[in-house]
Amino acid sequence: MARGGINKAVVQTARLAILARGEHPSIDAVRIEMGNTGSKTTIHRYLKELDDGAESTQASAEPIDDELASLVSRLAQRLKEQAQEPIEQARAQFDQQKKSLDAQLAHAQEANSELQQQYEIQTLALTQESDTLHNTQQLLQAEQTRNAGLNQALADFELRLQDKDEQIRSLEEKHLHARDALEHYRNAVKEQREQDQRRHEGQVQQIQMELRQAQQSALVRQDEITQLHRDNERLLTENRGTLRELSLLQEQLKHTHSRQDQLLEQVNRIDSERTLLQERLRAALLESQSLKQNVEDQAQTNQGLEIELLKTRASLDESMRLAAAVAAAPNPAKAD
Repeated sequence: MARGGINKAVVQTARLAILARGEHPSIDAVRIEMGNTGSKTTIHRYLKELDDGAESTQASAEPIDDELASLVSRLAQRLKEQAQEPIEQARAQFDQQKKSLDAQLAHAQEANSELQQQYEIQTLALTQESDTLHNTQQLLQAEQTRNAGLNQALADFELRLQDKDEQIRSLEEKHLHARDALEHYRNAVKEQREQDQRRHEGQVQQIQMELRQAQQSALVRQDEITQLHRDNERLLTENRGTLRELSLLQEQLKHTHSRQDQLLEQVNRIDSERTLLQERLRAALLESQSLKQNVEDQAQTNQGLEIELLKTRASLDESMRLAAAVAAAPNPAKAD
């Protein structure tokens, strides 16, 4: 059944135009001439009718051989056209299937490319995660090593503080001994002075001058001992402050241990806290060294005081011997 607008006259017009150009009016040529419209079966039927009409007008004038040749030629052309039509349909169907398969192949290739890109992205992300995990594990091991070192340094610091406490207690005992010796010396000097005043009234001024010198020396020594006592109190105060800082360090260290499970998220904070601990520990060590130096200086000062005390005592003994010699000497006035 022909489409709307396709009739025998239209097919005849297209056929005559093709013949005018000297070409063979095949079904495809006629269909192309009509703008690729119409069914090939309808076009073939109209062409057959037109060919039959043209042959009937020429049949009486042509010989029988020419008529047979023309008939064979037309039959061959019809067979060719009939065979060409399913080929064209198969070719069109093949082209359509090819386009569909090409579209499917392109879509599959695009999907495969997207999957490959996703696979590469996931592989890269997995590699980055593995590297991050490895780095985090290394940081954790390094932090554990640092914590062990801090624990060891803290233990050593506690031992040093114990040694300083022993030294301070020894210094306090020496200070007490020195104070007792000074008190005993004062009492002895007082008694000796009273005895000298009762026995030797004539030499009071000289002895009083010597005693004043001895008292001044003793006062100087007492001031030095008082200063030592103040230094000891200051050292004790500094020691208490150091102990408080040590307690604070211990609390911070415990806090650091309790937060080791969160080390992966707080590495930067732990680093800053560790730096602060190291600064405080260094300051505490410097203070401990200063305390040690002060204790040594005080020990040397105490030794000097003890030497001076011995010298003063020897000087007093010598003064007492001189006074006794003067008292035992005969009075020239009485002898006359």
